[in-house]
Amino acid sequence: MAAAIALARDTTRTGDGGPFGAVVVRDGHIIGRGRNGVTSRNDPTAHAEVEAIRAACAAINDFNLHGCELYTSCEPCPMCLGAAYWAHVDAVYYAADRTDAAAAGFDDDFIYREIAVAPEQRKLRMSQILRDRAIDVFDEWRRRENKNMY
Repeated sequence: MAAAIALARDTTRTGDGGPFGAVVVRDGHIIGRGRNGVTSRNDPTAHAEVEAIRAACAAINDFNLHGCELYTSCEPCPMCLGAAYWAHVDAVYYAADRTDAAAAGFDDDFIYREIAVAPEQRKLRMSQILRDRAIDVFDEWRRRENKNMY
């Protein structure tokens, strides 16, 4: 956790992004590090946890991080929590929580609340269109014999 918090402090001091840092650990060794780069890279997905997961996956040449743990300086936002689930990490450890992030001006808590709302009632306008065409693609995927599930 100390390494994740150090990354958050470094990013805060350099002004390269928000006050967030994360590391992925496997067998007691850091295999991926990430720091927030949203503002320095103009990339709203450049969150510390996503960056650490990307680095860890590249280090082991696999998209599955089973056997790994994610340490992050703050409770993951919904996007980063989703990434942790998709990466199949065994555990997530965090220091500050979403209310601490909200007190510092970040939207994490708002987004968590929005996820629980029906799509048609969210602040972000959402509309379902061309569902039949998308279902065709899922049907094709189901029929495919050589697919790499994740």
